[in-house]
Amino acid sequence: MPLFDTFQKAGNRVFTGGLTGAGLSDSFREFFRLVKWLLKDPLSVHQRQKKGSKAMTLIELLVVVGIVGILAAAGVPVYRGYIEKARNNQAIVDITEMESVIVRFMVENQVPPNNLNQVGLGNRLDPWGRPYEYLRIQGVDKNEIKEKWRKDHFNVPVNTDFDLYSMGKDGKSESPFTAHHSRDDIVRANNGRFIGLAKDY
Repeated sequence: MPLFDTFQKAGNRVFTGGLTGAGLSDSFREFFRLVKWLLKDPLSVHQRQKKGSKAMTLIELLVVVGIVGILAAAGVPVYRGYIEKARNNQAIVDITEMESVIVRFMVENQVPPNNLNQVGLGNRLDPWGRPYEYLRIQGVDKNEIKEKWRKDHFNVPVNTDFDLYSMGKDGKSESPFTAHHSRDDIVRANNGRFIGLAKDY
């Protein structure tokens, strides 16, 4: 297959349905392989012309380089967005699993654990490599935790049993979900009836 046609095919995959999952990764690998070939063997075009084989002209080469630049500028942010979405989804799965462990502890002991270590989850890290945040609420003096208690846009606590969340991509958080640093948190709210991005609550 001519090299230019290969670029065109890969470009079509990126812009017509290859923006997620394996399709996106395959498209990028295809482009990087071709770019590597061009950089590694820049004389091959001229040599093939000497041999009479079909090869790209200088104009075609410039067009291909331009296409690579455009696709990189458009594709890299999309790929990063895909990675962050995958990490958010993984945090949701993690919090759901951890919640099950904590609720089982509550059924057996009638109170939430004091910390994640008490239920063997102290070393659990979120997809960004940071520990999950936990706060016991039920059975604790509310004056002791009022500054840490997670709250909605009405400044009302979102849980009455325990808070469990990841601080998200930026690694920062504040008590209200509406705070700037809290928007990307992956949170548990409504005593477990909601688990997702704080900005979506």
